[in-house]
Amino acid sequence: MSQYTQTPGTHIAHVICDLRSDTVTRPDAAMRAAMAAADVGDDVYGEDPTVNRLEQSLAERAGKDAGLFLPSGTQSNFVAMLAHCGRGEEVFTGRDYHVYKYEAGGASALGGIVMDPLAVAADGSLMAEDVTAAIKDDDSHHPISRLLSLENTHNGKAVSLARLDACLAAARSAGLSTHLDGARVFNAVAALGCDLAAVAGRFDTLSICLSKGLGAPVGSVLVGPEDLIARARRWRKMVGGGMRQAGVLAAAGLYALDHNVARLAEDHRRAEALADGLRELGAGAVEQNSNMVFFAPDGGANAALGQSLAQDGVVISAGGSGAIRFVLHKDVTDEGLSAALAGIARHYASV
Repeated sequence: MSQYTQTPGTHIAHVICDLRSDTVTRPDAAMRAAMAAADVGDDVYGEDPTVNRLEQSLAERAGKDAGLFLPSGTQSNFVAMLAHCGRGEEVFTGRDYHVYKYEAGGASALGGIVMDPLAVAADGSLMAEDVTAAIKDDDSHHPISRLLSLENTHNGKAVSLARLDACLAAARSAGLSTHLDGARVFNAVAALGCDLAAVAGRFDTLSICLSKGLGAPVGSVLVGPEDLIARARRWRKMVGGGMRQAGVLAAAGLYALDHNVARLAEDHRRAEALADGLRELGAGAVEQNSNMVFFAPDGGANAALGQSLAQDGVVISAGGSGAIRFVLHKDVTDEGLSAALAGIARHYASV
C-alpha cells in the first residue's frame, strides 16, 4: 500500500494531530492575508509581479540564473526531465526515488524518456560506482545516457554533500546533466547545517516544493540556467501548467520562504521527541530522519494502531505492512504530539 494511503476503515470527526505527511498543512491567517493582498497579473504573459518575485527570490537563494513556478513537484520534475532529455534518452535515478516510484511513470509515458532505476543506499544516496556502471556506450542498441536525477532528503535522510559529490562526479565524467528533486531540500539544508546554494550549486537544476514543510497550499519552483528554464517554461505550457493570476499562490510561497524555513528545526525536534517516545515503549523498531519517523511495530498490526489512534483524533498512514511513516510539520503542535504519544502508549498498554 502506498505511503499516501490513509488507514483503511478510519473516520475522524475532529483531527488533533495529522502525521500522514507534511503535505496536509493548511495556510494560516497570516499566509491567507498575504495571498489576499497579492499584486497579480497574467503569468503566461510574464506579467504577474508576485510570481516573478517568487521565481527570482528562489533562484537567488539557490545561486541560479532563473526560476519557474509550477503547480506541483511532480510537474516540476517532469518538465525538468523534458528540458534535459529528448525522446529515447535516459535518466538514472533511485529505484525508491519519487521521480521513479511516485510520479505515475509520466516521464516515460508522456515524455518518451527511459528511466534506469538504481539501488538506493542506506543513507539515501546512490552509489557512484553504480552510476558509472549504468552509463551506456555510444551504441545504437542503447538509449543515450543524458541525466542523473538525485533526491535530498530521501525518506527524511539528508544526504551528505560528500555523497552527492561522488555521484555527481561519476555523472559529469560521462557528460551527463544533473537534476535534484529537492522537494524537502530545506529540511536537508537544516539537517546538514549549510545554505541552499551549497546544495543547489552542485546541480544543473533543482526542484523545490513549497507545499510540504514550508506550508504553502500549492506549488514548486524549478531553478537552473536561463536556457534550461526557458525550455522548461515551454514544456510547462504544453502540459497545462501555465497559470494566469497565479500571484495569489506565489504570495503563499513568498510568505513561506520568509517565515517557515527557520522553523523546520522545530519539526526535526518534534520528530526526535516522537522517536524517543516510541523507543521507550519498546513496541517495535524506530528510525528518525529529519522530520520523519519510521516505526515498525512488533508483530505488525499497523491498521489496528491506526484505528485506535483515530479515536484520539490522531491520523496516521498505517495501511499494509512494514514501517509506519510519521511526518512532523508546522501544523503538529507540542500538544498534538503529546496526544499522539499518549494514544500510542494507551494502544500498546491494551494489547
